[in-house]
Amino acid sequence: MRLSLNFSPCPNDTFIFHALANGLVRVPGVEFDITLADVERLNESAAKHAPDVCKVSVAAAADVLDEYRILRSGGALGRGVGPILVSRGGTRLEALDDQTVAIPGSRTTANLIFGLLCRERGISPQVAEMVYDEVMPAVISGACAAGVVIHEGRFTYAEQGLSRLLDLGAWWEQDRGLPIPLGCIVMRRSHGLDLARAVNQGIRASLLYARQHPEASAGYIREHAQEMDPGVIARHIETFVTDASLDIGPEGEAAGLALMAEARRGAGGLPQDVYLKADAGL
Repeated sequence: MRLSLNFSPCPNDTFIFHALANGLVRVPGVEFDITLADVERLNESAAKHAPDVCKVSVAAAADVLDEYRILRSGGALGRGVGPILVSRGGTRLEALDDQTVAIPGSRTTANLIFGLLCRERGISPQVAEMVYDEVMPAVISGACAAGVVIHEGRFTYAEQGLSRLLDLGAWWEQDRGLPIPLGCIVMRRSHGLDLARAVNQGIRASLLYARQHPEASAGYIREHAQEMDPGVIARHIETFVTDASLDIGPEGEAAGLALMAEARRGAGGLPQDVYLKADAGL
């Protein structure tokens, strides 16, 4: 059987999926057709029910649960890992009312949390959607009053001359008492539970292989990291690949359900079987 597997070129994903994508670990009876794309393109492809297995923003997962189930491995979740709202300095949060703010896609978790913050603070900025690595340049140039940065932008905004207006992830954590669920792996429900468990185990095995053989994935990660500094690559992986990437765990499930409930506010509740059930053998 051939399954399409889509994930991002970011170091956390290429670190996790390298062994699976390159045949170093296998799912019995399955071959994967690999596509790498920006997170918002992945969200869009899942919204069209195109890939069999796909990395998506947790916020975007809320809208595809009729077709997809969330696997337990391969995601990004934690504390101190969330998106950051940045500006050129001297800007107050309240001054963003009716101003243009760059966001890394409308379906991203980052945009959802930014929207929740704006609702709480009573401000209504205009948002400009763009690929995540275009956000900081838009703020630096003055095209946007502020921007929501994700991925490596969390580590590099200061050296670009930008200031942090608010750590959106920390705001979520303090407001909800939960870690921030950024991304997850979804798989089409039509493939059934047995295959979903096998793929989940394959992703878990791929991450364990990466941890045991970090040198094996180094070239693959650099190939897709778009000239990212090696130090930033290392920090990226250390920050976004956690034990929750092996298994989301009960707290991670609670965080994901809370965030997806916000994403679906006014559009009905969540199904009962959002997540693949935990394997008692893990």
